[in-house]
Amino acid sequence: MLQNLLFVGLGGFIGASLRYATGLFVGRFVADTQFPYGTFVVNMLGCLLIGFLAGLSDSRALLSDTSRAFVFTGMLGAFTTFSTFSYETMGLLQNGQTSPALTNLGLQIILGLLAVWVGIQLSKLVSF
Repeated sequence: MLQNLLFVGLGGFIGASLRYATGLFVGRFVADTQFPYGTFVVNMLGCLLIGFLAGLSDSRALLSDTSRAFVFTGMLGAFTTFSTFSYETMGLLQNGQTSPALTNLGLQIILGLLAVWVGIQLSKLVSF
């Protein structure tokens, strides 16, 4: 149990660091600050990755319990940003920016689910 806790913490550090770096990277290419593009990209990548890695892990039993804790709970849990997504959407609503808020809400949920599905489908194409 302590080992898993340490791996979750290490994965969380890596995931949070990658989340921050990804947000900075996306920010370099987007001038429009009304829509939270960094959070959107992070969440879509996280959904795609968790679908792909879970698909591989579930179909081929590739990850141990400790590895799953490190990757899914630690890295991807810290990389994706549902709380930030919720906070930014609420901020848009409170500022009267209903259209960007609803766009963010719809895209994150619908495309997030689609990204998980695509990740699972991609994992089926990988052969070992």
